[in-house]
Amino acid sequence: MAKYQFQTEVNQLLKLIIHSMYSNKDIFLREIVSNASDALDKLKYLTVSDDKYKDVAFNPRIDISFNEEKKILSVQDSGIGMDEEDLTNNLGTIARSGTKAFIDMLSKNGSGSSDLIGQFGVGFYSAFMAASKIDVYTRKAAGNGKVLHWSSDGTNSYEIEELTEKSEVYCQYGFDKSETVGSVIEIHLNDDSKDYASRWKIDELIKKYSNHIAFPIYLHYVQTKYNKDGKAEGTENKVDQVNSASALWKRNKSELKKEDYNDFYKTISHDGTDPLMYVHTHAEGTQEYTTLFYVPRTAPFDMYQADYKSGVKLYVKRVFITDDDRELLPSYLRFIRGVIDSEDLPLNVSREILQQNRILETIKTQSVKKLLSEFKKLGDEAKKLEAKTEISDDEKETLEKWHDFVKSYNRPLKEGLYSDFANRDEIAEIIRFKSTADEGNCENKWTSFADYVQRMKPDQKSIYYISGSDEKNLRSSPLLEAYKKKGFEVLIMADDIDDIVIPAYGKYKDFELKSVSRAGSDEELGVDKEEAKKKEEAFKPVQEKIKKALEGRVKDVVLSKRLSDSPSCIVVDENDPSLQMERMMKAMGQGGGDFVKPILEINADHAIVKKLEGHVSEDFVKNVSEVLLDQALLVSGAELKDPADFVKSLNSLLAE
Repeated sequence: MAKYQFQTEVNQLLKLIIHSMYSNKDIFLREIVSNASDALDKLKYLTVSDDKYKDVAFNPRIDISFNEEKKILSVQDSGIGMDEEDLTNNLGTIARSGTKAFIDMLSKNGSGSSDLIGQFGVGFYSAFMAASKIDVYTRKAAGNGKVLHWSSDGTNSYEIEELTEKSEVYCQYGFDKSETVGSVIEIHLNDDSKDYASRWKIDELIKKYSNHIAFPIYLHYVQTKYNKDGKAEGTENKVDQVNSASALWKRNKSELKKEDYNDFYKTISHDGTDPLMYVHTHAEGTQEYTTLFYVPRTAPFDMYQADYKSGVKLYVKRVFITDDDRELLPSYLRFIRGVIDSEDLPLNVSREILQQNRILETIKTQSVKKLLSEFKKLGDEAKKLEAKTEISDDEKETLEKWHDFVKSYNRPLKEGLYSDFANRDEIAEIIRFKSTADEGNCENKWTSFADYVQRMKPDQKSIYYISGSDEKNLRSSPLLEAYKKKGFEVLIMADDIDDIVIPAYGKYKDFELKSVSRAGSDEELGVDKEEAKKKEEAFKPVQEKIKKALEGRVKDVVLSKRLSDSPSCIVVDENDPSLQMERMMKAMGQGGGDFVKPILEINADHAIVKKLEGHVSEDFVKNVSEVLLDQALLVSGAELKDPADFVKSLNSLLAE
């Protein structure tokens, strides 16, 4: 046998699986059966779309057998099969970016992370939780006819050889018939897992995890025969179908229970927990299609990775087409898991045609509208429940469901404000924000644009918000002082994308969205213009001193209308990117230096600023000015370019 080394990441993953993960060992059978189903899906599609596979006899089935004495469990499928290259690519390497981060996450979470293995797409390796050794026997459909044997004990390497007709398993698994294609996963169970070589255990796990696999699963076992007196008189080989093998999404909703939906979700998502919610739609008319979408209870681990995996499978007349097309739903709904099944697309539809297909575009448009409608409905229901003093257990569950939804998916939905112009008004009704009002000031308290507008002051013309990277810092920002005194509510936006999507959205209904950290956003604060003019004249000498001291570091120094307690704050010019945006651009490797110079606003009534009046030394003015700017930057969440200079200026002032 030719010997090969596992890729480093596979080695690390196998060590974790073998030594750390036993919390839910049962899932290994779910993963192996799910892979068998995928292999059948691929072959089914190729037999109707690729001339090379037209003559392949497609008899879809999954057969499970076991040997209690030898502690062997075998799962055989009649799917696409593998050649040597497939074995190396599929079983020897992990061809996904983010693998290291994924393995680190598994290491931290320990045994509770076994479900993540399937979600990452490496479910085959989960079998090593129960195996001391795994053998794979496979023949690729429409290939060269070779039967290959892959073998590993889960340590550093694996072996591949061509299986000869003399081999015992050649006939055992039917490879003596040239039409037999597909793969056999033969699991040699370790001492802690020998109970999996049992008819009742296998039957229980298939019904629990794989009942809705769309192909028949047969369990082979030996049954003892008894005569009418109850005495054993030999054995017989039996084969029972142990799953329903139906396309659940095509069944009538009235036939299905919540448990059916939850079980099917676990089958297609490799997630061990129940979904947060599901949306099942059957459309008839000019186009006929069925969709079944799920929202996971917790956000998929790759939701913010550039190479996230689509969670939606496309079928045509129940024939699997693809599960790797990101165009099936917009990217801001990438957390959705589920199935789209069209009756109108051609079976041999190609990936290139899919991307520009009008039928699929219509399904996508209607699916997005349906999902957004259901999200809004859940939010509206939760709002009513929050107003009640007493709620039932079912109502409490609905409320918790909404809170979980907002925590996990508020941020990606915000992306839709920027990217989905057609649905931005619908999305604006769903997304939620923290706020300076009571309605948005703790963990499970959020507010919407609509609620904000209802609470606005009669003469208020704009919706105010403050953005940054830390909610706590934003709430204590000096920029809020005058708005709070005036009774204006300010939305707290601490997501990293808020500075991109909110300015792009611009307006909610007739109300402009204004950042309190921008120059000019203080126009509604009701300052007496005559009084302000007098103050500006009186402040000019101090203003000129500070400007001179901070030359090159600030765009301007102005008298503040919004500060009452703090000595200073920074804002940015209306046409400049925010400081948060500057940080994001730097993180992406764009913009070398400090390309945004802030405007420093000064509270002329503050005791520190008063000390700059009269004849004081230039060094004193410089130290005070530097501290006023640097502390304003710190409060805004910015990093100081030179902390040592800040400390030096501060120490000089403390010494005086």
